[in-house]
Amino acid sequence: MKHFKFYTKEDILSLTKVRRFETKVGERLQYLKPNGEWPEVVQQSAAKYVLLGIPEDIGVRANYGTGGTATAWLSFLSSFLNVKSNDFFPGDNILLLGHFDFGDIKFLIDSNAYNPDELIEAYRHAVNIIDEEVENMLKVIAACNKIPIVIGGGHNNAYPIIKGVAKGLNKYGTIPLAQINCVNLDAHTDYCATEGRHSGNGFKYAEEDGYLGKYCIVGVHENNISQNILMDIHNNPFIDYITFEEIFIHERKNFIQAVAHATGFTEGSFTGVELDLDCIENVLSSATTPAGISVLQARQYINFAATDCKVAYLHICEGAIQLADGRKDDSTGKLISYLVSDFIKAHSQD
Repeated sequence: MKHFKFYTKEDILSLTKVRRFETKVGERLQYLKPNGEWPEVVQQSAAKYVLLGIPEDIGVRANYGTGGTATAWLSFLSSFLNVKSNDFFPGDNILLLGHFDFGDIKFLIDSNAYNPDELIEAYRHAVNIIDEEVENMLKVIAACNKIPIVIGGGHNNAYPIIKGVAKGLNKYGTIPLAQINCVNLDAHTDYCATEGRHSGNGFKYAEEDGYLGKYCIVGVHENNISQNILMDIHNNPFIDYITFEEIFIHERKNFIQAVAHATGFTEGSFTGVELDLDCIENVLSSATTPAGISVLQARQYINFAATDCKVAYLHICEGAIQLADGRKDDSTGKLISYLVSDFIKAHSQD
């Protein structure tokens, strides 16, 4: 794994604030032991969940977006490792693997692109490199019958995660065909044209390549859907959506009914649980929205999906603590920490 940093016990404890009379998750979760091949360690681990980060914004920039999604991972990790380990959330069923670092690729592109068009083209080519490495790692994790929890990064990573997990579950013998479903809480469909890889077309590529079966988007904003994408979705019986306006403006369904519709639409097969932080009101992301769902509703979505779906993976993406345009919000990492712990609590009790 050329671009992956595997964490040691020392790496984890360096971010864990150890105190007398209390135990933190960073002291309880599992990690790679020295001198072992990582696939074997994952296979033999008693942990059910494998946590890793993809802190990159190449896919976002390839979609003409504002960079900064590379900044969320470390902030999340600093918060998550310091969650108190207790009966509600012991933390010992998690294996913290590490994170990808594609900084050398981004530096190479930024240093050599001659003009904006060449920059976009180079970013889109680089996403293919990211796809391959992420897919290979996720395939191994899923083939070990573990549930990956992936913190991004841009939503471009949905494609290699879907592809890798589908292949891994198929290899393990869990599913007869390398294909899984997805539910996605998102202000966008991320079902744009296959014009070159970027953060806006991960699900389209996954579907065209046969790895995505049924796909349902909850809370997509009507202002964000292009007419051609709308027509594509309406003509596809395997894709469904419920708009933000249907739920909160016209009140045809309440929020939990909308989430239940999505989990019902995708039931019957393993399902990836996706959450794009740009759907939560005023959360710093590549496409921050002033009109979105609440943090409480995001937590309810995670809890419901973790309980009601036959979960294949969890992917939380597009968050940032600092954007390329200078905006900052240090609370994003702590929010992701809540969402991850909510997921593990709900799924562990399932």
